Amino acid sequence: MNDPYSILGVARGASEKDIKSAYRKLAKELHPDRNQDNPKAAERFSEVTRAYDLLSDKDKRARFDRGEIDIDGNPTMGFGYGGGGGPGGGFGGRDQRGFRADGFEGFGDGGIDLGDIFDGLFGGRGGMGGGARRGPAPRGANVQYKLGVSLPDAAMLATQRITLADGKTIDLKLPAGVEDGTQMRLAGKGEPGPGGNGDALVVIHLQPHPFFRRDGDNLRLDLPISLDEAVNGAKVKVPTPEGAVMLTIAPGTSSGKTLRLGGKGFTRKDGTRGDQLVTVEIQLPDSDVDLVSRLEGWRDTRNLRGRLGV
Repeated sequence: MNDPYSILGVARGASEKDIKSAYRKLAKELHPDRNQDNPKAAERFSEVTRAYDLLSDKDKRARFDRGEIDIDGNPTMGFGYGGGGGPGGGFGGRDQRGFRADGFEGFGDGGIDLGDIFDGLFGGRGGMGGGARRGPAPRGANVQYKLGVSLPDAAMLATQRITLADGKTIDLKLPAGVEDGTQMRLAGKGEPGPGGNGDALVVIHLQPHPFFRRDGDNLRLDLPISLDEAVNGAKVKVPTPEGAVMLTIAPGTSSGKTLRLGGKGFTRKDGTRGDQLVTVEIQLPDSDVDLVSRLEGWRDTRNLRGRLGV
């Protein structure tokens, strides 16, 4: 196909914006990095780029519309640029930018590179003038991931495993001071592009826990204990991010009292850790006849609600 408008799928009167948009869409779909097992896509990518090279140059586009040159920029009436393998183009030859009309061979032997193809599209150079200054080739797009992390893992900065879009897995070290919404950047783990890969952006989401709650840098836990443990005192197991530990309940402990386990909370940015705050809740049995009989005739004569003014 030798009509650049048909190749890009645009009308002859298409604006520069429409032409650029059409090329951008096709170039992304047909890029060799995304079609390594499809040689036809590479050929089509070459054809699309050739069409864009002509139509993005106002002078060349006007000359083509007047019938003065063909899609390769060669005079249609013949001035020594005709077929064969000469320097002006034709099948098997190269144009002034090193591009081969029959494929992608020019990429690895001194011809154009991917940056050349995308410079004009992404603002690296204006037009197709050989002396124009080119900017850096664009990098691939960034890719965002959401990573759910449990409160105990966040407190300990436990390593998290994440699977990327390409199927590869990465063991991710959580940063000190991690919070809900913390964003981590993995350089070069995004989509490929002519100027290098983009980055992967991992957003941390702290997940609700069945019994732990976050309170600033501290971790809170409500601990049920029995009446006899509260009255007589006891040593009871308490869960922490690192595992269960023994906690001493003093005799006469009231429901609502908060005990502190130092260094069992969240890791701060300076590397220190908050505490785990354990609030005791006395759980009475339902309809315990023995307990009722033991308390029969006993009354607590303290004015427990006096400070409330009642």
